[in-house]
Amino acid sequence: MATDSNYYVPEQSKLPIIMAAGLGLVAVGAASWVGGGSAMMFLAGSLVLGLTFYSWFSTVIRENMAGMNSEQLKRSYVWGISWFIFSEVMFFAAFFGALFYVRMLAVPWLGSELESDLLWNGFEAAWPLMTTPDMAVAGDAAKFKGPEALVDPWHLPLYNTIILLTSSITVHFAHTALKKDNRKGFNTWLAITVALGVLFLFFQVEEYIEAYQELGLTLESGIYGTTFFLLTGFHGAHVTLGTFMLFIQLLRGLKGHFTHDDAFGFEASSWYWHFVDVVWVGLFIFVYVLGS
Repeated sequence: MATDSNYYVPEQSKLPIIMAAGLGLVAVGAASWVGGGSAMMFLAGSLVLGLTFYSWFSTVIRENMAGMNSEQLKRSYVWGISWFIFSEVMFFAAFFGALFYVRMLAVPWLGSELESDLLWNGFEAAWPLMTTPDMAVAGDAAKFKGPEALVDPWHLPLYNTIILLTSSITVHFAHTALKKDNRKGFNTWLAITVALGVLFLFFQVEEYIEAYQELGLTLESGIYGTTFFLLTGFHGAHVTLGTFMLFIQLLRGLKGHFTHDDAFGFEASSWYWHFVDVVWVGLFIFVYVLGS
């Protein structure tokens, strides 16, 4: 509770511990699921996260609507979301760095004349690798098989690029409308942004189905399949979170929340959404266009 305009001490809460437990269940459950186990632990962790988000968001919204947020607390919110987005930048930088290392350093090194004996005869240092070491040894009996074809960047990935870039514009229009106290415009543009987020996720699911069923591109397709699904999958998870955050702000907007000078919940969600859009542009260029 904010009782002083100069200093704020948050009330004790078990929500951070519950959130950490939920994230742990999601991580362990996802690993088990990908490894052929049950998805129950992953779903249980997702349920814990959803309920925790609901409780946490409800508390923060209730405090804000009651006028309990001091200027110092609002500044702490801005710093909090700034550091959170920075941590996400570092998160994706690690995966983009891994992609760069494999493609620009590791594969050429393995294909050099000096090191050619490390792999099979006829190995070609090209990216992406269409033949895995398992295929070279076991032939048709190999478990880890390279992709039969690559995702066409000018089909579903291009559609999703247009969708996300458009959503950045619509969320900006929503912000502009709010600054002008145009409640109808704010709700309309924000609803369009949420719809575009859902449409992006729909196309990504379609892309994954096509990759598995028609292209032979799976998590077991060697280093290319691993990096492809790690980068695009984690980005999809972030789009899901961003869409959920914007949907909550839309519900608040429909209830008459926010003013032109008090709309941190929406502004924080829009900052996160712009970050997600920028990451996708990097993915489209380095994973789809240059990686195919």
